[in-house]
Amino acid sequence: MGKLIPDQCDGLARLQAVVHDLRSPEGCPWDREQTHTSLTSNMLEEAYEAVEALRSGQPEHMKEELGDVLLQIFLHAEIASETQTFDLQDIAHGIAEKLIRRHPHVYGDSEAATTEAVLTQWEAIKQTEKGRGPRMFLHGVGQGLPALARAAKLSKKAAQIGFDWPDSAGVIDKIREELAEVEAEATGSEARAEEIGDLLFAVASLARKEGLDPEILCAAASDKFRARFHAMEAHLATTGQPLGTASLDEMEAAWTAIKNQRHS
Repeated sequence: MGKLIPDQCDGLARLQAVVHDLRSPEGCPWDREQTHTSLTSNMLEEAYEAVEALRSGQPEHMKEELGDVLLQIFLHAEIASETQTFDLQDIAHGIAEKLIRRHPHVYGDSEAATTEAVLTQWEAIKQTEKGRGPRMFLHGVGQGLPALARAAKLSKKAAQIGFDWPDSAGVIDKIREELAEVEAEATGSEARAEEIGDLLFAVASLARKEGLDPEILCAAASDKFRARFHAMEAHLATTGQPLGTASLDEMEAAWTAIKNQRHS
C-alpha cells in the first residue's frame, strides 16, 4: 500500500511531506539518487520555464511553473537536512533576516523615500554584511546568470556610480562603433570573435538603458523566429516545396510572405 499524505495539512507542509517521502528508503529511486550537483541543471531549466510562464501572463501556467521552482528548493532543503547541514526553516529564516537587515527604512530608523535611495542603501548594507571588508565594486555581480542577463546587470551596477551613457542615443552610437570594429577584423579571427562579444554587450546595455531585460527580449525574438520558421515550413509544404528541397530564394520569399501577413 502506498504512503498516505494528509489532505488537511497546508500546501507547503504537504509538499514538504511528499518530498521527504520521495527521498526516503521506501520512496522513489530517482529522487533518492539526486544531489545538489545533479539538480543544478533542473533548477536552471525550471527557472527559465517559470520566466516564460510569467511572460505569458497566464495564471494557471504561472502557478504550475512557479510550483516546479518551489519543488527544486524543497528538494535541496531535504537533501541538506539529511546531513543536518540546513533545512527549509533555515532557508526561510535566513532570507527573512536578510530582508529585515536590508530594509531599515521599513524595520528601523533609516529613511529611503525613493527607489534610488533604497538601492543605494541596499548596496551599502550588502558591503558591510558578514564581516566583509571592502571589495572591488563589480565583485561577484551576475555570477551564474546567463551571459546577456549578466551583461545587463554589470552595466546596471556600473551605472549606479555614474559610469553610463546619458541616454539611449549614446548606447546606439556605441553599438555602431562596435559593429564597425567587427567588420574591420578578419572573418574567423580571435579578434573578430572578441569584437562580436563587445557588440553583444553593447546591445545588452541598450536593452538595460531602455528598462528592458535582454534575456527576455532574446527569448521573445527566438520564439518569433521559431513561429515564423514553422509557418514558412507549412507554406512551402502547401506549394510542394518541403524543407530540404526549396532553394534559398524560395525560402526567403515564403519567409517574407509570412512576415508581411503578421504586419498586415
